[in-house]
Amino acid sequence: MTVQRPVKLAPSILTADWSHLADQIQAAEAGGAELIHLDVMDGMFVPNITFGPTVVAAVRKVTSLPLDVHLMIQEPDRYLADFVAAGANQITVHVEACLHLNRTVQRINELGCTVGVALNPATALEAIREILPFIDCVLVMSVNPGFGGQQFIETTTSKLRRVRRLQEEFNPTCDLQVDGGINEKNVNDVVRSGANLIVVGSSVYNDQASPAENLAKLRQAIAI
Repeated sequence: MTVQRPVKLAPSILTADWSHLADQIQAAEAGGAELIHLDVMDGMFVPNITFGPTVVAAVRKVTSLPLDVHLMIQEPDRYLADFVAAGANQITVHVEACLHLNRTVQRINELGCTVGVALNPATALEAIREILPFIDCVLVMSVNPGFGGQQFIETTTSKLRRVRRLQEEFNPTCDLQVDGGINEKNVNDVVRSGANLIVVGSSVYNDQASPAENLAKLRQAIAI
């Protein structure tokens, strides 16, 4: 059974102007963003450090949009309750970071959040087969996680199509998210390959145009 899902754009604050973060988030919301994506990094699972629950709580105060919290951290179970208390609506953990993934997924559900599971570019799809019936979203990384502004890995579209086929077999209502290097040139391809939640960073927050203008360009590219 093929389920048609609306395409939603989720600007990542990783590449926003942090000296005006509230304004940047509100500009994306006014421009039609459906979610705000927050990349949490610990300097261990990925080679970068970003922020923790305090920033998530601050973002929660300035937007009514759902907060999509992507935990690129080791031992995420230690912090799940903190991020839920801070205002997360969806929490995504990495299959590579969870020793007992089923237990982690259960805990996120118990805390009242929808749950996503992310795959790094080199991780095989087989890693999510057993957990797929129990989650709300699969996140396919289209760059190696850790930094914004990276170049899209071209083989991701093939991986998205294979994930979508697996979802149709085991969890037809599951969302398919893609994160990394998405812009006007490739957003149509990733949507046609099955992705319906699109994380966008430097293609929304840049010096060329406003967030609203950039979101409009992305939507025009999707509609082609």
